[in-house]
Amino acid sequence: MASGTVYSQRDPMLKKRDDFEDVLEERRNSSDLRYGLKCYTPVLYKGVTPCKPSMLKSMVLQSDQLHYVIKQFSKETGRQTDSVQEEVSAILDEMAHSLQLSTVRFFAFTLCKIFKSLFRSICVNEEGIQRLQQAIQDHPVVLLPSHRSYMDFLLMSYLLYTYDLSLPVIAAGMDFMGMKFVGEMLRMSGAFFIRRSFGGNKLYWAVFSEYVKTMLKNGFAPVEFFLEGTRSRTSKSLTPKLGLLNIVMDPFLKGEVFDVNVVPVSISYERILEETLYARELLGIPKPKESTSGLFKARKVLREDYGSIHVYFGQPVSVRSLAEGRVNRCQFNLVPRHIPGRPEEDIHNFVNDSAYKLVRAQEDNMVLKPWVLLASLLLHNQAAGQEQGMALDELTAQAVWLRDLSRQYGAFLHWPEQMSPSEVVSSSLSLHRGLVRTCKGKVQLALEHEGGAGGPVKSQSPAALEEKLLSQAVIVLSCASYRNQALHVFLRPALLATAVHAASSNQKQEVFSTFSFLRNIFSNEFILCPGATVQDFEEACYLLVKTGALQVTQQEVLVNERGHRTLALLVSMLDPFLQGYKAVCRFLCEEATEALTEKQFIPAIRKFIIKHLLAGRLRYVEVLSSDLQKNSLAAFLRLGAVEKIKGVDRETLKVNVVMVNSLEDTLGGKLPTRKAVAARL
Repeated sequence: MASGTVYSQRDPMLKKRDDFEDVLEERRNSSDLRYGLKCYTPVLYKGVTPCKPSMLKSMVLQSDQLHYVIKQFSKETGRQTDSVQEEVSAILDEMAHSLQLSTVRFFAFTLCKIFKSLFRSICVNEEGIQRLQQAIQDHPVVLLPSHRSYMDFLLMSYLLYTYDLSLPVIAAGMDFMGMKFVGEMLRMSGAFFIRRSFGGNKLYWAVFSEYVKTMLKNGFAPVEFFLEGTRSRTSKSLTPKLGLLNIVMDPFLKGEVFDVNVVPVSISYERILEETLYARELLGIPKPKESTSGLFKARKVLREDYGSIHVYFGQPVSVRSLAEGRVNRCQFNLVPRHIPGRPEEDIHNFVNDSAYKLVRAQEDNMVLKPWVLLASLLLHNQAAGQEQGMALDELTAQAVWLRDLSRQYGAFLHWPEQMSPSEVVSSSLSLHRGLVRTCKGKVQLALEHEGGAGGPVKSQSPAALEEKLLSQAVIVLSCASYRNQALHVFLRPALLATAVHAASSNQKQEVFSTFSFLRNIFSNEFILCPGATVQDFEEACYLLVKTGALQVTQQEVLVNERGHRTLALLVSMLDPFLQGYKAVCRFLCEEATEALTEKQFIPAIRKFIIKHLLAGRLRYVEVLSSDLQKNSLAAFLRLGAVEKIKGVDRETLKVNVVMVNSLEDTLGGKLPTRKAVAARL
């Protein structure tokens, strides 16, 4: 059942994808109580009997690995073994799930009512469910859903209960455990709680990893976690975190199980519940602490319409197939299995490459809704200086053009074919009426509508101007998050379009050199698989040639007359990121002091950018996004343009001004002076 291939490069239009079924349709026509109390008899891995939470804890505490770590920790710290054992038991009690079917049934009943109120439909690929059912019986299973909303893990458990599949045990942050009643109910629904960071706590890591591996090796339930580590506030995929993936691959690498099936799951929301909350967080407004009272205060969202959700269960990916030819497992025979150790570099590289491929598989099956295309066009239009918006007919015509282009690029697009294009556009605008408005027949972002001070600009105080700017930024960042949903489709062609635009000649090697530079600097911003620069360049060339935008010969990259429209849109998609990185370069050269710490960086750069936006020296409000600012700093640290210097009581940032200036020049369109990497072009 499992497939070793998670991403194919050529002919994206030829990808076969499953059809969807709406699981809410039946729920709307039958009793929610009967659904909650339905006969639930999931098939388990190789027919194992369900394991009680108390028995699972006992298995973990009796494991050889944990006994070894306890003895070592006792020697290192001088503490009594019994004392360390007590601490281990306390950690396990804090962490472990206590899955109870009665609580699951209560959640099923409650979520049924909530989902029917919030969403028009929840569409699932039933072929993917059938593949998952078989995978669960064959080998231990790891579920890797994309993470765009708090709703994700509730939705996953709801769907597995609906289809009579074994409920997953879910890695959840400690934040949820602090919620009165709700935290305990989540625990009884299969959540196990982990700290956001372990630091150097060897004991905690040992308990955590042994707990996860015990559940996985014995196949008691699928293990579910978010590969990105946290929710994406921008709707772009985040750089994968490797800790948990290392843990779930370890039993295979050490020969404790024959194989592990990893199932990427793509969850696509037509309208995200937290859209405004995310935009405010990106502007530096702290997120509200998770609490039960906060949950009840959020009841008003039940009166809103959030459109549809599409959930796509991808092909199960065999870890054995991924490792074939990549990993020599003989190295694990040299050390007893119960002795933990840091993975060798080849194992780290294998897990890292696998993580990127799995996130790409998630992206590949994300379903794009028409609003994603409309948001892209409206932001492009605004950046072009057309403040008055677009005529509805023109927006509809452009949306149809972009729909056809995105399909040629392999987008998984849900465009209702039974409706006329104008009806599709009107329906999408209505659903997102908090972000757009129609005035005098023109569609525009609802910028003035979102608060802000009135009166002539000159008469407004700096504080009022800043407040108005931040109010507008909430709308722009919310719209940008929807455009970002399509970036994985357009990213490689957009990098090439930007390289063609920036290169001083149409020589292919020069264009490739610029493409390579842009891909490298943005590798903290987007999911770009390590070592795949040439492959990505070839894919971008293929797509732009296929759609008639470029001609590519052995020596040159030439723009066709009809390609200017396509290239202009692609360049505009990346331009906010380009300008954001340039703004960070300016800040680092002009205002970064020797005492600047990483914690002080975001507030300082935000103040700098607000000043430049109000002065009209920056075009894109998007550069206020703290996500973009953090990613740019991570890129400059990786490239050596900024260095962390450890002091007595804190770590400061040291800026290499010459290198940062050079990067800014290159981002501004001047070619890299270093010799381009020789490549098969």
